[in-house]
Amino acid sequence: MPIQIRQEQPADYPAVFALVEQAFRDLVISDHTEQFLVERLRKSNAFIPELSLVAVDQGKIVGYILLTKLKIKNHQQEFESLSLAPVAVLPTYHRQGIGAMLMEQAHLVAKDLGYTSVILVGHEQYYPRSGYKPASTFGIRFPFEVPDANAMAVELVENGLAGISGEVVYPKEFF
Repeated sequence: MPIQIRQEQPADYPAVFALVEQAFRDLVISDHTEQFLVERLRKSNAFIPELSLVAVDQGKIVGYILLTKLKIKNHQQEFESLSLAPVAVLPTYHRQGIGAMLMEQAHLVAKDLGYTSVILVGHEQYYPRSGYKPASTFGIRFPFEVPDANAMAVELVENGLAGISGEVVYPKEFF
């Protein structure tokens, strides 16, 4: 049976918490609190239930992705975008394309909901495979120090970031 991608349900929360904790447990670049970030974001105004997705294999949740609202602010102008944080796959399911499947589905749903871009901080060799480019190429800055190669954005529609530049404003739940 192939991997199924579906919207997360409240009954999935404990399994998602455990999955995210396990997925980030051994990562050196992690602060190992991503599972708590997910909990905070679910309770925030930035949360969009349709963009909280799980990957399921034979009834077991093996992957998760969350896209939440953020702003890009340039002086008096604010532009809506989305943040991808986190995407997580159980270590025993790595290298099977599940993360890419989750991103592809999340991008499609976000586009259907009218969003035009996604912003993230992540691994410079992984995310470009899903179309992400350095955010600096769009004139987008982050409110904290991050190497240019790890600060990325993707346009969900052609010219989705045209005319948009400025600094990313994360929801307070990120901090």
